[in-house]
Amino acid sequence: MTILTSKDNPKVKRWIRLASDARFRRSEKRALIEGPHLLSAALQHGIKLVAVLAAEDAAVDASLLGDKPVILGKGVFRAIVEADTPQGVAAEIAIPAGRKAHGAAVFLEGIQDPANVGAILRSAAAFGIARVVLDQACADPWSPRALRAGMGGHFALDVVETKDLGAEMDAFQGTVAATVPRGGAAPGAADAWVFGAEGSGLSEETLRRAKVKVTIPMAAGTESLNVAAAAAICLYQSFAVNGVSTVPSKSGG
Repeated sequence: MTILTSKDNPKVKRWIRLASDARFRRSEKRALIEGPHLLSAALQHGIKLVAVLAAEDAAVDASLLGDKPVILGKGVFRAIVEADTPQGVAAEIAIPAGRKAHGAAVFLEGIQDPANVGAILRSAAAFGIARVVLDQACADPWSPRALRAGMGGHFALDVVETKDLGAEMDAFQGTVAATVPRGGAAPGAADAWVFGAEGSGLSEETLRRAKVKVTIPMAAGTESLNVAAAAAICLYQSFAVNGVSTVPSKSGG
């Protein structure tokens, strides 16, 4: 059994770049997932595992490793994955191609924290959303941090990055709701939601495209909620009113 022990190995250097470089991920249409939970979720949704990487000292379920896992020295494995406590197994995946999935949608504008992006994707999957559309100011949804926060939710969704969020919103057939700090209605049913960056919030242009403005009631003296928490509240409330949505099945591209 060959164990890769050098960070200068061309394959290792490529995986390090996949983990750290959003432009490289987009050009290659590949991403790196880490940990048995994400590998299992990817396999359950038919995502293609291009290569499975395992640390030489890892105790990993053999069903996740496939026929020809790449065995890496412990130091090399840690150089590839960004997690503070690596779980011993990772995989290069083909990023699923965007599809025009029908059903409820979420639009994201300028959310730059990958953990928030991932958490919103996780909530979207949990509450019956079919499609999540991100503008180019958002953090890369396929970064390691976003993938860890998403906990496999990415694979149940049609995740799309766009240069023109307004056009995507205009093309959506249904009621779009936006969150505003004050003066909006209580969260309720909507066909789609749009969430913006903490601090700056949504642009005026995006707010004009939303038919419904929503404000989450909070205790006196409380200034704001984390955008991922706000999204979870709104999506749950809409899901509770609308009931279960049918989300199209996905397969890797």
